[in-house]
Amino acid sequence: MSPSPSFYLALAALSCCAASAKDTTSPPSMVVPDQVISAQNAKLDANSLDKGFGPQSPRDIEAKAGNTMRIFALAPPSNQMNLCNIHLHRSAEHKGGEFTRYAGNGDGKGIGSGYRYSGTLTASELKPLAEPVCASEHGSLQAGDTIEVHYVYSSARVGPGAPLKACFNDSIKNPDLRVEAQVYVLVNDSQALDFGQLTAVSMHKGYHQAPNIPTNTGTPVQYAGSTTGPDYNEVASPFQVTWSVRPKVAKVNVASMAAWCTANPFNEHGPHGVRNLVINPELLSVIP
Repeated sequence: MSPSPSFYLALAALSCCAASAKDTTSPPSMVVPDQVISAQNAKLDANSLDKGFGPQSPRDIEAKAGNTMRIFALAPPSNQMNLCNIHLHRSAEHKGGEFTRYAGNGDGKGIGSGYRYSGTLTASELKPLAEPVCASEHGSLQAGDTIEVHYVYSSARVGPGAPLKACFNDSIKNPDLRVEAQVYVLVNDSQALDFGQLTAVSMHKGYHQAPNIPTNTGTPVQYAGSTTGPDYNEVASPFQVTWSVRPKVAKVNVASMAAWCTANPFNEHGPHGVRNLVINPELLSVIP
């Protein structure tokens, strides 16, 4: 979940025909060494610890421990809130479940890092499209890529829009926020899930909803955290967010991404970058 700065102001191959899911698009022009990521984590600690910030995201959803003393009540279930935004990140921001393969350090600014699907795909599933889709400043998408999609909900009386300021209104300045997170792997298969259907929006009992979020990808891991995105690699996010992260990965037809990135209610045209995984227990909540 990565609002823009302006918003804050207002596996190895198994056989000849099966291979690890892999990132098939161009890597960042520069991959930073481990020391850069370590320095960013140190700055995050220095700028955030003992400053009163709440628990942070993203995190390893299999590591349950957390020592933050800043606690907030979890948001209501998503079916009692309004969907206000959907966006995606290239590679998963969270780690765990079926997305544990580190993509690398990337450029230190959110491009080329994160976590990838740790399962295997067939050669036909990995066959690249003639042209990648959803090009943005954070890269484009191809068969084999992993994405983490954030379905953002607000307790305010709002509707789908862009950017995340759509989740707020003048009547409620501090609404509860919830993100239903689902990790997908993109495959060259017309029988795989259609991204347009996965992100369809409808009204249900007076609330804007995304009714087609998969229900067969495991019990969501729910925890108290924050907004994400690489702007927060060195400073904590001040926003409180309840997260529900599904541990299993679903396959999406990569060709179906193109139409969505061309036109959608959220003015999203490509993937966002990822925030470094938050690992300091002092910045994390306990996962029940």
